Amino acid sequence: MSVDEALLRALTPEVLGVLVRRGAGFAPAEDAVQDALVEALRVWPADPPRDPKGWLITVAWRKFLDATRAETARRRREDLVDVEPPPGPASTVDDTLQLYFLCAHPSLTPSSAVALTLRAVGGLTTRQIAQAYLVPEATMAQRISRAKHTVSRVRFDQPGDVATVLRVLYLVFNEGYSGDVDLAAEAIRLTRQLAAAIDHPEVAGLLALMLLHHARRPSRIAPDGSLVPLAEQDRGRWDTAAIAEGVGILQAALARDRLGEFQAQAAIAALHADAPSAAETDWVQIVEWYDELARLTGSPVVRLNRAVAVGEADGPRAGLAALAELDESLPRYTAVAAYLHERDGDLVTAARLYAEAAQKALNLAEREHLTRQAARLNAHQ
Repeated sequence: MSVDEALLRALTPEVLGVLVRRGAGFAPAEDAVQDALVEALRVWPADPPRDPKGWLITVAWRKFLDATRAETARRRREDLVDVEPPPGPASTVDDTLQLYFLCAHPSLTPSSAVALTLRAVGGLTTRQIAQAYLVPEATMAQRISRAKHTVSRVRFDQPGDVATVLRVLYLVFNEGYSGDVDLAAEAIRLTRQLAAAIDHPEVAGLLALMLLHHARRPSRIAPDGSLVPLAEQDRGRWDTAAIAEGVGILQAALARDRLGEFQAQAAIAALHADAPSAAETDWVQIVEWYDELARLTGSPVVRLNRAVAVGEADGPRAGLAALAELDESLPRYTAVAAYLHERDGDLVTAARLYAEAAQKALNLAEREHLTRQAARLNAHQ
């Protein structure tokens, strides 16, 4: 039989939590759990355990003990390694939430928090994470090692910041797909797991946002690899089950009247998903949600996106007026200006701005899309 890798990854944070609660340091405990996962992949196909979690805890604890005994300089652990906990059913205490907090600790850089979360909570290997982020495995191993060292002095039961965890998970989600790991799907899995561990409307808001965005994924890229703007996407290819689930989760969160930025973003995504066509989008309500989002975050990027919505709701001149209040150095400012000028009928200015925006684009797909937009308008002049 084959090993259920999804089960292994789901059990990873629970097993790691047990080791840390028993007194193992976070870094050596995490190494021991990874060793146990490798052992499971080797042993389970021929001899599957009746209690997978209990098996992993037993093997990981022994791996930890072996490593600690070999590290003779660590005398302070001698009392710990002399007594192995008696066999019995696996602990029912779930420390998953504490692991989320620890792996997204404010002392870590965003990239380190993402890597540590994917390994310690997600159960991914260093190689998989390195592939997903297109960096050498040795580089990722160093990043994870430094992150583990940084959080090794943090008390495991110390209260954490949910907002920081959510930002880390959203960073993972926005990486999309690379290598043999679908990071968007992994982020959704981890956010579901977090939602099961904590009753928080913003966790629900982020999960809803991810589901609503992910539902449009099949229609975002054309067969030739080019980007397909939202207005041009084939809505028949959207995942209606994911949309329905996302909307249901969002409605339950909003009913609690504790609005946060992820709930507001999900509300905007839900309005796009609810429209049968681009022309039937409720842009007036979207502008209202952007107003809420701007109030919550103060983000100039939110106000930039709001200018697009204003242009759709009240006309391109109104959108350009809203845009004029913002800093021209904002990412995508020029692209938004190009779009609104095109909507206003000024094709010469729009073509020039599309070409300028292409030069400023942060990735190849966006650059090619903006270049095609400029070429399309120039061909009609």
